[in-house]
Amino acid sequence: MNPNTPVIIGVSQILQRVADLNDAKEPIDLMVQAAFKAAQDSGKPALLEAVESVRVIRGFWKYHQPAGYVAEKIGCSNAELVGTCYGGNMVQSTLNATAVDIVSGEKSLVLLTGAEIGHSLAKARKNSQELPMKETHGEYDRLIGQEEPMSGEAEVARSIRQPIQIYPIFENALRHHQGETIEEHQVKVSTMWAGFSQVAARNPNAWIREAVDATAIRTPGKTNRMVSFPYPKLMNSNNSVDMASAIIMCSVAKARELGVDESQWVYPWVGTDAHDTYKVSERDNLYSSPAIRIAGQRALELAGLRVDDLDFVDVYSCFPVAVQVAAAELGLSLDRELTVTGGLTFGGGPLNNYVMHSIARMVELLRDSPGKKGFVTANGGFLTKHAFGVYSTEAPKGDYKHENLQAEVDACPTREWLVDYDGDVTIESYTVMFSGDEPAVGHFACLTPNGERTWANSSDPDILQDMQVTEYCGRAARIDGAGNLTL
Repeated sequence: MNPNTPVIIGVSQILQRVADLNDAKEPIDLMVQAAFKAAQDSGKPALLEAVESVRVIRGFWKYHQPAGYVAEKIGCSNAELVGTCYGGNMVQSTLNATAVDIVSGEKSLVLLTGAEIGHSLAKARKNSQELPMKETHGEYDRLIGQEEPMSGEAEVARSIRQPIQIYPIFENALRHHQGETIEEHQVKVSTMWAGFSQVAARNPNAWIREAVDATAIRTPGKTNRMVSFPYPKLMNSNNSVDMASAIIMCSVAKARELGVDESQWVYPWVGTDAHDTYKVSERDNLYSSPAIRIAGQRALELAGLRVDDLDFVDVYSCFPVAVQVAAAELGLSLDRELTVTGGLTFGGGPLNNYVMHSIARMVELLRDSPGKKGFVTANGGFLTKHAFGVYSTEAPKGDYKHENLQAEVDACPTREWLVDYDGDVTIESYTVMFSGDEPAVGHFACLTPNGERTWANSSDPDILQDMQVTEYCGRAARIDGAGNLTL
């Protein structure tokens, strides 16, 4: 075996549940705690002093550069300091980049970590309390990823720029494409989500460990308010969590030098990356993902595997449509378990750092089942940025492989778009946004007679009610130059 073959030797997950906010640790200290716990998991707690690179996944905290603080606290103050851009893909993309650095000989021992305290922050806001946060200084030695705006001019002009607006539009487009009624689709999706909940009930590091049935998931109520049609709260990512995690990676040579028992080793076999068009308006359609299809299938090809060879799968699950689109593009059946954590609703959705928890859980399951294969998908933006990884306790047959499939994705068809269109359209998809218990505004993705995409809104209360029970995809409508839609 190549002595530079990358291997995961330590993982950790931390859930912080505090009754008194004065006892809450801030994200940067949870990262430090996670690092020490991952070192303990490796069986060699002293190894942190030898870490050559500390890589922190960008969170929604305001630290200027937290990697230096983490490095100092764990005893490797001379380590390379690395940060990332925003995106739920960044954990897998950073692990891919780390594996490349290790197999090339650039690095031999690396720490990845990240944390969020959305639950504590929500409690603090409710109590009109401000949680103290440390100031960090200095610059990163390296930044992984590239910041790009996730919303285009056409969507922004209609104030459509949040995941809770755009993903339900994708969901309704997918339902229409599949020829399902609103009721049929809600039953199917809630049944799938109930399966995720059942996995969370078995996951010791899931945030919500009480299984929720399909009827409760799809039925709006006091504790399951509607957020955006067709999604009540229990179909949304649960960002109100205090969660941290860490992964320690090294070369096989370093693992042997450190004396890490091989029962702790999990090999990343391959990794791939690609992104769909950053502007949703440019997508050829709103129910598929060329980047998932091309980069995800390529990851399996590089690993020499088919979907039926995968024993464990974790498909990124911020919203149900993300799972359905990925499953369709990869050839995964919705009847199999598509998560190892319970997903971002039930396992917990610490924003950009979720995938570190899915990889940590994958490592635990693979250690318990030597020789089995695991597959992790990651998604950032609006089904935009994607990364994939294959894992096993079994050593790969060759060196770690990584490919960026962007050139192939960029060759796929796209669509023209317009901002201020005045004229007849066909409704492509839509959603209804709620304020409290009441529908507030309807958002529409529309196609002009020439096939350009444009966006529109409606605040007509009768239309907003009807949109929730009647199929609006494919209906004729008209938009004025200010983006107001009438039927």
